[in-house]
Amino acid sequence: MEGAVIAVAVLAAATVFGLVRRRRDGVLRARREDGVTEVLGPGELGADLGERATLLQFSSAFCAPCRATRRVLGDVAGMVEGVAHIELDAESHLDLVRRLNIVRTPTVLVLDAAGRVVQRASGAPRKADVIAVLGTALP
Repeated sequence: MEGAVIAVAVLAAATVFGLVRRRRDGVLRARREDGVTEVLGPGELGADLGERATLLQFSSAFCAPCRATRRVLGDVAGMVEGVAHIELDAESHLDLVRRLNIVRTPTVLVLDAAGRVVQRASGAPRKADVIAVLGTALP
């Protein structure tokens, strides 16, 4: 009887975790207002920033959602004038990964024209959400 109770408790906890993660996965959130503003430049990223915004994607070699995210962000950068898409391999840029607290791939950061992080998403964001963020969060 005790084993069945433990099994049910573990299943319930795993279900709750899965539902919370699914709800939060890929959702773009504003950066925390803790007074720390991360600014990234072309020297750190290895590419020029977009005139209006930059979609910065951290990926890894064996990440299946990273490929879908690459397509989505590439499509958005092609549709919206002045927006660039930069993809970085997380393993090759560990200093940035640590500094920006990247804990999973894909992670997408939306940078304004000056390179300040204004939004971020862990997981694969939807195209409509990325376009909406570019329309509301940036000039």
